[in-house]
Amino acid sequence: MAKAVDKAYQTVRDRIVRGIYPAASRITEQEVAAAAGVSRTPVREALRRLHAEGLLEFIPHQGAIVAEWTSADREDVFELRALLESYGAARAARRMTPEGIAELRQLAEEQYHETLSKREGYLERIGDLNSRFHRRIHEFAGSARLVTALASLIEAPLMMKTFLTYQDEDLIRSASHHLEIVRALEARDGDWSAALMRSHILGARGAMRQL
Repeated sequence: MAKAVDKAYQTVRDRIVRGIYPAASRITEQEVAAAAGVSRTPVREALRRLHAEGLLEFIPHQGAIVAEWTSADREDVFELRALLESYGAARAARRMTPEGIAELRQLAEEQYHETLSKREGYLERIGDLNSRFHRRIHEFAGSARLVTALASLIEAPLMMKTFLTYQDEDLIRSASHHLEIVRALEARDGDWSAALMRSHILGARGAMRQL
């Protein structure tokens, strides 16, 4: 049962994050059950979990509806990310391994390369590399609660669409920030890492405000 719930949950979550289920759209249990290959019973539990995360709303006589994101939601997400991710970067700086630095540097360099090359599909690849980079820093911070708290923030539909709206200069700045963050983590400088991460998040907020 637990595996079926997880499967249904991940199926719906991925589709919301990637915009397959857009804001304000209705999601039926039958639809999810067919997509995930499970019965309707675990689907109900999966939808409740997504409601608890703020990705779905339950409306009388309509059922599960994908939550809409307002400008206030956007500000809230960025403020929380600036606080939590700078804290996570400071923690990660004290716990980084050489292997971890190598992994993060590779992700950052791939993102920078994608930004410059602009090959077909590069924005989707940049979005994926960006999410992986941030998730790994959260994991290296060594706090399961922090990982859980940030998962719904960096993978929110609003965040996943950020790169689709960026100008070239925004993409270059974001990729350059990642390279700088790696250098700060490699130096094991928590204050530097936190300051760079905060600047990185607020820079993303500034770019979104111009839309």
